[in-house]
Amino acid sequence: MENIIEIQGVKKYYKIAKREKGTFMALATLFNRKYETKKAVDDISFSIKPGEIVGFIGPNGAGKSTTVKMLSGILYPDAGTIKINGFIPYKQRKQYVKNIGVVFGQKSQLNWDLPLIESFELMKYIYRIPQKQYEENLDLFIQLLDMEDFINQPVRQLSLGQRMRGDIVASLLHSPQIVFLDEPTIGLDVVAKERIREFVRYMNQIRHTTIIFTTHDMQDIEKVCDRLIMIDKGKKVYDGSIQEIKNKYANFKSIELLLEDGSKELKTFDVSVTPMSAVMEQLFSEKKIKDITICESEIEDIIRDIYEGRVVLAQPEAERN
Repeated sequence: MENIIEIQGVKKYYKIAKREKGTFMALATLFNRKYETKKAVDDISFSIKPGEIVGFIGPNGAGKSTTVKMLSGILYPDAGTIKINGFIPYKQRKQYVKNIGVVFGQKSQLNWDLPLIESFELMKYIYRIPQKQYEENLDLFIQLLDMEDFINQPVRQLSLGQRMRGDIVASLLHSPQIVFLDEPTIGLDVVAKERIREFVRYMNQIRHTTIIFTTHDMQDIEKVCDRLIMIDKGKKVYDGSIQEIKNKYANFKSIELLLEDGSKELKTFDVSVTPMSAVMEQLFSEKKIKDITICESEIEDIIRDIYEGRVVLAQPEAERN
């Protein structure tokens, strides 16, 4: 199967004005500005096949949003190549955007003063969506996202969770093949997050929509995505399955013991230091155990350890370029 997204050696730089110390020097820079160059994205390469759903993560300032903006054609790369579904996004933006959907969690594409349904009607006009396709998609999305109660309310009156559902629908009404979701669950409560996750899974599994999901919420990644691309300081540091990163880097495990006298104990150990088999052998030799429960590290704990430098990543054996 051919790749639908191909990114090779992409770089993006920003010029930042240098601020001098002292009042005189600060005034002098008004007439003679000096700049320093920051690498926002530094030689990133990866490919994605049709129907994949990929988590795209990194700490603040890692270059995630800049990359998504290049993929969606809003920004152009300073070096490297981007080819998506046969298009070069920043050169063929008019034709390209007909086949993509984009949601930026902190910036709405809905008209603030119009009822939500009228914003959808506007999208139908912009994308020239056939009436039958529009009605079928709208009816399905309203049902899946439970939007009947607020579909006729002005956008300005919607809660954050309601508005986000509206933004997601607006980005999918034209049945795009590829969707970029940039922080779609930011600031939402648990119920709203789960509803959006279920909807994203549906679009991927039933309609085979290719999805890149950028988020700081590791529950989004674990519940929705199979593959994870991680960047840090503009560079790609991991590209592989979520299960693989858990298997390789979940060093700490906990064992909850239910003893025959009814009491419980919790034992935590580092499997990179002491093998599981050795721990189990010792526990059964020392205690009268009725039942055991083995608890693995959460993906959120592993990612935090990576960000804070406690875990050094090695690329997966089957790394995708």
